[in-house]
Formats: sequence, C-alpha cells, structure tokens
Amino acid sequence: MNDKRSVSKSTYFRPPAAAEYLGLSSSTLAKMRLSGSGPIYSKASRRAVIYDVRDLESWIAENRRTSTSDPGAAR
Repeated sequence: MNDKRSVSKSTYFRPPAAAEYLGLSSSTLAKMRLSGSGPIYSKASRRAVIYDVRDLESWIAENRRTSTSDPGAAR
C-alpha cells in the first residue's frame, strides 16, 4: 500500500515582502515581532524570518474593525 500524503503548498514571504503585502514598513513589522502584536512568523534559521501568507491573511481578518472606536476582540 502506498501512503500518499497531501501537502498543501503555501507562499512564504521574507519580512520586506510581508511588510509590503500588509502595507506596513519593514521596521513596523519588526517592532510588531518584538512586541508580539503582529502576524505569526517562523524562523527558517537562526536569523531568517519567514511569513506564511495564510498567517498574514488570518492576522488581517483578526484585526478587522467596524469603526475607530471598535476595540476588536479581546486577546
């Protein structure tokens, strides 16, 4: 019996491309990594940070607001 596993292919961005995708500066995205307020990221190596586009999309969806006074979901 041959075990075939489905591997979903995703797109990964380095921080400059992820920042551009989100409409942020690279330094803002770096500060968000430091504070834990930004999208989920992975460490591809000791220094290499990558973002899965699915995590960027999730982060965008989680931060939707209906007005400037909308506090959003409690974290």
